Amino acid sequence: MCKCNTQVSYLHALLQLCARNRAAIQGQACHAQTFHFGLHQDTITSNILINMYCKSGVMSSARKVFDQMPERSLVSWNSLIGSHAQNGEAQQALTLFRSMQREGSLFSEFTISSLLCACAAKCAVFECKQLHGFAIKAAVDSNMFVGTALVDVYAKCALVKDACLVFDNMKERNVVTWSCMAVGYVQNELFEDALLLFRRAQIMEVEHDQFMFSSIVSACAGLAALIEGKQVHAIISKTGFGSNNVFVTSSLIDMYAKCGSVEEAYAVFTGIKEKNIVSWNTMISGFAKHARALEAMILFEKMQQIGLHPNQFTYSSVLSACSHMGLVDEAKSYFDLMRKEHNVPPNEIHYSCMVDVLGRVGKVSEAYHLIKRMPFDATASMWGSLLACCRFHGNLELAKVAAKHLFELEPDNAGNHILLSNIYAANKKWEEVARTRTLLKESMVKKERGKSWIAIKDKVHAFMVGEINHPRIAEIYSKLDNLVEEMKILGYRVETEHDFHDVEDSRKQQLLKHHSEKLALTFGLLCLPSNAPIRIMKNLRICGDCHSFMKLASRVTQREIIVRDINRFHHFRNGFCSCADFW
Repeated sequence: MCKCNTQVSYLHALLQLCARNRAAIQGQACHAQTFHFGLHQDTITSNILINMYCKSGVMSSARKVFDQMPERSLVSWNSLIGSHAQNGEAQQALTLFRSMQREGSLFSEFTISSLLCACAAKCAVFECKQLHGFAIKAAVDSNMFVGTALVDVYAKCALVKDACLVFDNMKERNVVTWSCMAVGYVQNELFEDALLLFRRAQIMEVEHDQFMFSSIVSACAGLAALIEGKQVHAIISKTGFGSNNVFVTSSLIDMYAKCGSVEEAYAVFTGIKEKNIVSWNTMISGFAKHARALEAMILFEKMQQIGLHPNQFTYSSVLSACSHMGLVDEAKSYFDLMRKEHNVPPNEIHYSCMVDVLGRVGKVSEAYHLIKRMPFDATASMWGSLLACCRFHGNLELAKVAAKHLFELEPDNAGNHILLSNIYAANKKWEEVARTRTLLKESMVKKERGKSWIAIKDKVHAFMVGEINHPRIAEIYSKLDNLVEEMKILGYRVETEHDFHDVEDSRKQQLLKHHSEKLALTFGLLCLPSNAPIRIMKNLRICGDCHSFMKLASRVTQREIIVRDINRFHHFRNGFCSCADFW
């Protein structure tokens, strides 16, 4: 009897080892031995077999063992339901749960939390709400694992208020609960709420994990909140996540790059002990955003020297770097290399970069023919890029073609109508301008207003064109007038060709003079120390007049001015811009 028990224990241990190693073939051999020992209908043995097959990815065998069991336990049900959930098979998991209910089997908190995880993967809101109601009825909604799963699924399904309600009502939370809530805020672009949650977690001395840290750093990136980002970085360094966790370090690189501090991004990158493809891609992307094409291309070569192969994201970044600097030959070379050397099929983003780089240097017809030859339909991004390039190079006929496609793909995007209107205005076709703007007004599509913002200490100050509501606006306009007069001595003039309103030249000058980024710059000059760089964020593309203004202002004030518009970063120093006037 003792010998038999020893053999059974040994068989169980072998099956568990097979489960850990996901060794399905060896597991099947052990499964055969269960018949030799008469254990093929034993509940404990069957549960171990189900677990082994599930972890090995052989769900059909796991289900066969399950179906042949004469008396199933809670472990049996949970193992199969949990495995379906982990594989993203929500419907199979829910079907099993219904069978469980029909048979009158007991369930546990793990059953409900597994089902909720399955719903999160498929964003099955209706089923989630049903399970939530079921959990309340069964009095397991206060369980930490169930509550955490509810927070996760609601956040992933963009039901942030529901996620917050569950989170706030939980009696007990663990680090995963806090991380799920933080990730939910960031995924739904509620960056300020994510930072508030992090401060709350700090006050309560909650332990942080890699997901919490990477989410909060991403929130800082989304807000371009450099000061807060540095503070979080300091906390990360103290906890030991600073150089050995790829999620956290990649988030830090991205945050510094998006906040305009590409040098600090590179410092984080060089401090990583073991860099993987994500680290390299994030840094190359950071250089691309800052028009540092040479650095991006050098990193592209270095990563291959250490044995890493570029993937689709690497090529997206290096092609974007070429696009920002008008490097057509280099872009064509990379585009060919990705297919021939690394067998990376070009996707929509790669083609979009090629359309952009061709269009920017005036090869708009070649860009259009590339769109026509693509193996898939052109995206709105491609047509938008072509339309913008047609505006810059004055190709009215292709502009009409691009605009037609854009209106079909993005009927609610007012920017496309405005861009076409501006092209007509640049060509002095005022009747077409009036017609386009009338169509825009009749379509009830809302135009996005230009806005710029600047962070001073712990507060963000936003400005619109012709701003009147800021408490220090009179002081700002006075300072701006003085700055303009000082710049006129060095030859500055308002470039009215960048205003497309059908108004007098003097009115155009006034409109351009009070653009939002100029107001933000002036406020920065009033408030920031004389040696501090001025960082301005803008929701639209910087106009030509403001670009010229920033260049000269950086020379007159001897300040570094960093402007992040919707497309890229501009670093203005001593009268020059990092984009070399190509944007």
